[in-house]
Amino acid sequence: MRLTFQYWVVMRLTFQYSPEPCMSMMWKCMTFFLLCTSAGGCTNIFNTSGLMLEFRAVDFYDKVNSGKMVFVYFENQVTPTISLFLRELKKSADVLKDYGILVGKINCKKEIVPSYCTKESMEHTAFLFRNGKEFLSFDLDTVFDVNSIVSEVLFAILRDEVKYVHSDADLFVMEKSLRGKKDIVLAYVTSLGTQEHRSVMETAYVYGSKYQFILITGGPVLKHLGGQRASPVSRVWFLHCRAPNSERCPLTPMRTPLSTLSLHTFLQLMEAPLLSEVYEDPSAVPRPQFPYQQTPQVFLFSHSETEQLDRDMAETLAWRLRGLALLTLVHRKSLVVKTPLEYNAAYRLPDKGSEVKYLTLDNLDELLELFLHNEGDEIQDEELGEEECNIEEDVSNEELDDEIVASVYSNRGHLEQMASVTQLTSDDFTDTIAQSGLTVVLFYLKWDAISMAFFSSFTEVAKRLSDSDIADVTMSTVDCGEWTDLCAAQLVGSLPVSFQPITTFPSVLLLRPQEPIQKYLGMLGYDPLHRFILLSRLASPQLLSTHQDVTSFLHGGPHPELAGYHPDRVVGLFRRLTHSGVPVFNEVAKSLRGTVLSAMLTDVLAEEWAADLSVNLPAVLVFPSWRGDSRPSVLTMFSSVDELVSHIDVALLDPLPELTVENLPSFLSRGKALLLLFVGEEEDESGLRQNKVLLEEMREVLELGGERMKQYLTCWIHLGRTPAGMSVLGSYLGSMPPLPALVLTHLPSGHEVYEYPPNTPIVARSVLQWLQSVEEARESPAGMLRKGDWPPSVEFYDFLKIMDEEEPGFAKQRVSKERNEEEEEGETQLNVEETATDSSYHTPHRSEL
Repeated sequence: MRLTFQYWVVMRLTFQYSPEPCMSMMWKCMTFFLLCTSAGGCTNIFNTSGLMLEFRAVDFYDKVNSGKMVFVYFENQVTPTISLFLRELKKSADVLKDYGILVGKINCKKEIVPSYCTKESMEHTAFLFRNGKEFLSFDLDTVFDVNSIVSEVLFAILRDEVKYVHSDADLFVMEKSLRGKKDIVLAYVTSLGTQEHRSVMETAYVYGSKYQFILITGGPVLKHLGGQRASPVSRVWFLHCRAPNSERCPLTPMRTPLSTLSLHTFLQLMEAPLLSEVYEDPSAVPRPQFPYQQTPQVFLFSHSETEQLDRDMAETLAWRLRGLALLTLVHRKSLVVKTPLEYNAAYRLPDKGSEVKYLTLDNLDELLELFLHNEGDEIQDEELGEEECNIEEDVSNEELDDEIVASVYSNRGHLEQMASVTQLTSDDFTDTIAQSGLTVVLFYLKWDAISMAFFSSFTEVAKRLSDSDIADVTMSTVDCGEWTDLCAAQLVGSLPVSFQPITTFPSVLLLRPQEPIQKYLGMLGYDPLHRFILLSRLASPQLLSTHQDVTSFLHGGPHPELAGYHPDRVVGLFRRLTHSGVPVFNEVAKSLRGTVLSAMLTDVLAEEWAADLSVNLPAVLVFPSWRGDSRPSVLTMFSSVDELVSHIDVALLDPLPELTVENLPSFLSRGKALLLLFVGEEEDESGLRQNKVLLEEMREVLELGGERMKQYLTCWIHLGRTPAGMSVLGSYLGSMPPLPALVLTHLPSGHEVYEYPPNTPIVARSVLQWLQSVEEARESPAGMLRKGDWPPSVEFYDFLKIMDEEEPGFAKQRVSKERNEEEEEGETQLNVEETATDSSYHTPHRSEL
């Protein structure tokens, strides 16, 4: 007899109430069921005759009211197209019967069913009935073969279980609602009605109560997952949302072609333990049991001295190998482990008779490459390259400490060696700086994970400069763990620059002979550093003497590498170089070097520009990059360098700037409340127009609000270009609201977060009225900002607690000292001038020595 739908329900209920005895049988039955329902896989062993019924009118009403789902076609005229559909409909009846769905047709020439047989428009439509009523209709263009019929019918039945998301913001909302409760299976299919779509629907029918299934067909979500908006190959990702500590759910890609069997096997692997630990040699470890018997095993060795770090690195590698291999950590502290110390890894393939192979690796990434290439044979070439490029994005690195562990792991045992980077020592540091026009030096520590993570970006910048034939910049590094005397500034007397001890890592300094040190305080990434170095190469200020020089400065750029960047520009106008304001402007230009291009006009050229702009000399012209080629802001000269810098900063600020990860610290440093607009990624021209209208409304808010709006920093964030904004918005309000969203946060008076009424049009006058209500305390907060304390993420990182346990006396001294410092802080102010030397290289986002 057939494996019926009722038998499958009984099997699921049996497993639900007695899981342990039925575990092995459950997996076998589930595999059997999935295989039998895919592409008619069991038609040879079952009797398939008469599965598609030809209903009479009376039978039809009995069937649709029987409590079963009924998929029916009302036949009038049989054209070649209809004939082909009827053959496919008959095949689908064999499959859909396993899901309790009756499939049939009614010959309208013999039996008349009112409303269905009397309309010609019904000839190209099939219908799904449930509980005696029409549930859904299908145009025959969408149900043209057995795959499309099965997939579309199951998709209709599972519409509440299988979700469809349009953007990454929608996905983020789904993740937050399921965090700590249920994992997500996210499937991308190239189009609906395909074999892959059917495989997803059949699997969702079986696993729908265990996982949340999501279906996409492209768009921004696919781009977020590391693919293109329209990929030629269907894909599946598993989002581990039951882990409650992640802001975004860690994801694992399925690296094999999508089919019912491969998806079933993949979901089995996702249930395997992330990491196992043993105290015996790998050769003594049993092979994996069902259902993991076809999965390779990987072994890493742990030492008692570094047990916790080894475990953290093993977990990081286990995330990257998830779905490819099972990872086991072997503890060498056990006397049973006899594996020679020269080996640090091993693996065993699932083939019968396969022995454990031991390895000595400088970089454990070689293990990942080994299994990626083995799996890659099953993946189409165009997808393999994309998978390898994006493998780092699949690692579970949501917490800072996890990122550090991952970085230590990925750089363990080796550093990138590039000809374009010079390793400096105490012996050659002085000569190198003296002989080079500009030396960019990275001071780092090998054991500091942030240093090693930034080391890669630094070497990429060096290679880019070398490939661009930029010969006047020397890119160098100093290992402060090796050359402590150099980093401690013990060679001060022999150096051609004024040098202070390095106290934060990593640190980047730009050194020129007999000139003050220029510090890089930007983001630790490739683009910000590359842009800073290119701008720092140029004289600051540049002395422009011809109209051609001015045109080149304002519209071109002295080097083609700057073509991709649009820096702000500042021009000083003076009648003579001997003017008293020139030294002030020179100091300002030096302080802005690397971030702003500066130039100076004197004599006749300066007078011509002053006449065209109707300004008096001396003057400073500010050309913000956001304003394009329009009229510059004009500043009068100031006697103080700090005062002029402050006014230039204000002139450069876009009235409605786009908030990014890079400029957020500078915005928060202004101490103003943020009126922040969150907009989603545009999927089409309509989305672009909508976002443009929103920004115009916010500009009108600034114009209508006038002086009143100066207490706020009004800005916007594009969640497509800055995905981190979704986490920010979710943390503000506790959940992801519909987009666009407008919030008021970082108020100087407190930690409240206010949300503009959701689903209300964002119109300038309405926004001003809402702000008035907030100011008058007539609005309730929608959320609260988190406190500023960052406790250790895990017990192992709470070093102060460990020290207190080892030295109880130290704990009392530390607590007493902290209390005294708090009291002194309230009574006295720090002398900034006295502390400037000690903190000259300190930046709050980097680790301190």
